[in-house]
Amino acid sequence: MPEDKPTSGQRGDPAANAAQEVSPQAVQQASQHWDPLRYNKNAGFVAELGAPLLDLLQPARGERVLDLGCGEGALTAKIAAAGAEVVGVDSSPEQVAAAKARGLDARVMNGEALTFEAEFDAVLSNAALHWMLDPDAVLRGVAAALKPGGRFVAEMGGQGNVETITRALFASLQARGADPVKACPWYFPAPEAYQAKLEAAGFAVGSIALIPRPTPLPGEIGGWLETFAEAFLKQVPADDGPALIAEVAERLRPSLCDSEGQWSADYVRLRFVARLAG
Repeated sequence: MPEDKPTSGQRGDPAANAAQEVSPQAVQQASQHWDPLRYNKNAGFVAELGAPLLDLLQPARGERVLDLGCGEGALTAKIAAAGAEVVGVDSSPEQVAAAKARGLDARVMNGEALTFEAEFDAVLSNAALHWMLDPDAVLRGVAAALKPGGRFVAEMGGQGNVETITRALFASLQARGADPVKACPWYFPAPEAYQAKLEAAGFAVGSIALIPRPTPLPGEIGGWLETFAEAFLKQVPADDGPALIAEVAERLRPSLCDSEGQWSADYVRLRFVARLAG
C-alpha cells in the first residue's frame, strides 16, 4: 500500500483541514467512550508528557484549582500533592470513577457546560480541550469559573496534530463509502485562531505556541486507534473494524513505524498560559 506523505495545511485537503474548524455535523456526531484500563495501557504517556504544565501552573498551598478533563486523575493528584485544593471534572463517568478511587474530588461534567462561578484561582487542562467541539462555550465556562486575575494553563492538540494518522483514516473510510469529515471528533486550532478566542473570552495571553512532539507509543498503532479514533471506527460495521484498523496501520507503517517496530504518533501540541482580566 502506498505511503501517505504528510503535506501539512495542503489547500483543499479535507484530512488536513477537518480538525481546524468545527462543523455542526461533527458536534452532533462525534462520540468517544473512555475505558480507564484501555487508556492506561495505550495512552499512559499522556499524563507523563503533560507534567511540564505543572511547572507553568505552579499550584500553591491554599489555592483552589480546576482540572478540566481530568481523566483518571494522574495530574489532578499531583496538584493535590502540591497542597492546592483541586477539583477534577471529566465527561466520562468511568474516568471520574477511576479518579475518585484515588481519593480525589472528581465530578462528571461536560467541559462545554461548566457550572462554576468565580471560585478557582487557576484552571489546568491537559490533552482534553481538543475533544470539546464548542471551544467558545468552553472558554466562557472557564472564564466564569475563575476568580478575577485567575490563570489558565493548558495543552491540547494543535494545527497539524496527528495529521498523518487522520489522512490514513480518511483514505480508508472514503474507500468504504463513509464520510470521515462528519466523524472527525477533534478540534486542532492554529495558535492565532485560539488566541483570538481566548481574548474574546476575556483572557490576556502570556504565551501560546505549537510544539511538534512525535511521540513513541507503548504498542502497536492499532491500540492508539482503538483508544482515540472510535468516532472514525464507528463509521463501519463492527465486523469490519479489525480490517479497517489493519488497513490504516499498513498505510501508516512507512511513516510512523521505524525499522525496529517502534510506532509513534505525529503529535503537535498547542500550549498556552493565559490570565483572566482582573
